[in-house]
Amino acid sequence: MQNNIILKNLLALNLVSGFGPKRVKQLLEKFPDTTKVFKLSKSQIRSIEGIGEASALSLLSFNEWEQVESILDATKKTGSKILTIYDKKYPNLLKQIYDPPILIWYKGDIELLNEPGIAVVGTRNTSTYGKKIAKELTTELCKSGLCIFSGLAHGIDSVAHYAALETEGRTVAVLGSGIDWIYPSRNKGLANAIVKSEGLVITEYPPGTKPDAGNFPVRNRIVSGLSLGTVVIESGIQGGSMITAELALDQNREVFAVPHPINSASGTGCNYLIKNGAKLVQTVDDIIEELPLEENIQHSLPNDTLIKTLSWRELKLDELSKKICEQLEDSEYQIDALSDKLDISTSQLLVSMLSLEMKQIVTQKAGKIFQLR
Repeated sequence: MQNNIILKNLLALNLVSGFGPKRVKQLLEKFPDTTKVFKLSKSQIRSIEGIGEASALSLLSFNEWEQVESILDATKKTGSKILTIYDKKYPNLLKQIYDPPILIWYKGDIELLNEPGIAVVGTRNTSTYGKKIAKELTTELCKSGLCIFSGLAHGIDSVAHYAALETEGRTVAVLGSGIDWIYPSRNKGLANAIVKSEGLVITEYPPGTKPDAGNFPVRNRIVSGLSLGTVVIESGIQGGSMITAELALDQNREVFAVPHPINSASGTGCNYLIKNGAKLVQTVDDIIEELPLEENIQHSLPNDTLIKTLSWRELKLDELSKKICEQLEDSEYQIDALSDKLDISTSQLLVSMLSLEMKQIVTQKAGKIFQLR
């Protein structure tokens, strides 16, 4: 019952004029009890940095509770569910960005949002070269155990999602519309295939939201925010892929780019990114070796606590993770030495280390030296 009340209050906040994700987050950080948010005085609301007179009055006069119920009904009809920023399964990486979505509608396996993953993005008008590289890199990234995040758009996004499905890898599609309004429409089959293959389709927009052009640049912050890094396969100097790369940099995430011939119009954005510091990608190892290890940080929103550190033997781990922990019980290991010891590629080993680091089972020292916590 309490969770339902929280959900309704968050849906209501999503409807208040002048309150985007950032302001809602600021409001909840100062007044975490959602049952009291709509009972605050104007002075209390105005005490939050960035909230002016007009926005405060919008919150004070809010009375659209019928629309809240309507959204809940529409959500049920679409067969989707809603994840809130208060939920334990809300991804820590996404919480770290400037303006995380307060609500996420989804179909599929929500656990994927907390898996180590990489964003694969690019132009809608892709070349044969771009498609080839996108498929090859995505396939190798999936084989290395990474989840693929992208936007279900024409071109590179679609190639990446399809490659993940063909490899039986994990992929997450982030929409710029309602969960019931797949765009482009020709990708409805792709979206269904992602869900059926235990992948995930998500959006911050309520059911019925049309795919307006302005939604997609906003959507891109989620694609990059969920990812440890963003790979731009093919892009002109302007467009959604470049926006995603810029957002990734703002979020302190890694940015990778595939080089293109200097006379390739569709690759000018990638070459520009490389010229300005993005990591040049020739093989999947160029990506894997640069991915940062996740650190759990404490957030100020309620019901959000640090993961309790447990013995690795108390957790359900895959066989490779168990072998890693058994080796680290005896001694700390540099990544290459551990790779030799276990007779497994460094790329695959680094992905397992990412997962163990996120679970607070292992920690990394300088020189990629790992040890149990």
